[in-house]
Amino acid sequence: MEQRFKSLSLFEFQERFSTKEDCLSYLSGLKWRDGYRCRKCGHGHSCPGKAEMSRQCTSCRYVESPTAGTLFHQVKFDLVKAFWIVYFVSTNKKGVTSTELSRKLDLRQKTCWAFKRKVMKAMESSGNHPITGTAEVDETVFGGQEQGVRGRKNGVKKLVVVGIEKRKKGVSRLYARVIPKASAEHLGSFMRDHIDSDAKVTTDQWTGYAPLKKEFKNLGRIPSGKKGNNFPELHRTIMNLKGWLRGVHHHVKDLQDYLDEYCYRFNRSFMKEGIFENLMHRMVNTPPCYIKNISI
Repeated sequence: MEQRFKSLSLFEFQERFSTKEDCLSYLSGLKWRDGYRCRKCGHGHSCPGKAEMSRQCTSCRYVESPTAGTLFHQVKFDLVKAFWIVYFVSTNKKGVTSTELSRKLDLRQKTCWAFKRKVMKAMESSGNHPITGTAEVDETVFGGQEQGVRGRKNGVKKLVVVGIEKRKKGVSRLYARVIPKASAEHLGSFMRDHIDSDAKVTTDQWTGYAPLKKEFKNLGRIPSGKKGNNFPELHRTIMNLKGWLRGVHHHVKDLQDYLDEYCYRFNRSFMKEGIFENLMHRMVNTPPCYIKNISI
């Protein structure tokens, strides 16, 4: 029953999801598209529940709604507007602020901020698509300058390791992670999670990369060069990421979530068709989370 939404326009979205019933029907189709399985007893058969689009287990009588167990769990505002937030976050090339969402949807800014944080949780990397072929990795710092302190000792700034996949003259994939320090342990953890061990990886001559040669046999270390001249695509990507962060979020308080948002959208820029649908799948398959439990 799955329906593809190729380059879903604003008008098409408004027609398709104009009521709460439309949204529940879509969520129901996504959630149980591979068949029903009771979350309480594991039974595989159900009948319609009293609430719209809900399912009731024919064994234990447990009733489950399409939003239960998803990132839409216990949404306390209009479900249609929740769908609009997912749409704007996924399809806006440069992202969208909670203030702008508040203005567009006539919701409190804090409500938009809280739900957007949940959407960003769904944007976390699955780890299923590592960088292959030719890769470059470097660390950089994000954030404002702390008075009287320079470099990485700056407490306001956060250290980030960035990896890209180069293809022809461009960048086809990007991952970034906040790390406490540029040690082999933390750099290695990032590379193992996001870079194929057979990839041709190039880094600068920072000592933290040296021990990783054992795991990444094609790892090469070269001087960074004046102003990063030996890594032009990587440094251009980093500068674009920093520019986006300054323009949209203005701070590094929730930096990892912002990095996930940027990388998610960047990595799907070549397949704009279905980006809303892809994010909705993630929203349905990600367990509920509450703002107080989201790490900062």
